[in-house]
Amino acid sequence: MTAKLYVCNLHPDVTDAQFKEFITNAGIRVTTSGVVRDRLTGIPWGFGFVEIEEGEDLQQAMSGLNGQVLQGNTLTVNAGNGQGMGFAGSPGDSGQGGQRVGDMVLS
Repeated sequence: MTAKLYVCNLHPDVTDAQFKEFITNAGIRVTTSGVVRDRLTGIPWGFGFVEIEEGEDLQQAMSGLNGQVLQGNTLTVNAGNGQGMGFAGSPGDSGQGGQRVGDMVLS
């Protein structure tokens, strides 16, 4: 069973590739990750999601990322599936650059 982390306070210039590299460099095995963007403008909303591999320790992953600095911004990390934000699953190709979630796109 995988677990999802909600990562907020992302710098607007952080790309999906940079986000994933930052997480994997912290020693966390990632199943999927993505920066959430507005589906109409493509502007990042300042947060993203990470799905960690089965067997990873959720608390250890959270503490390993929480408070870390990525491109000048201090990250805040919480466990969760983002249901309150309409997050519907892993990133995918919806023809809009990523998965549409309301007015957001998980790229």
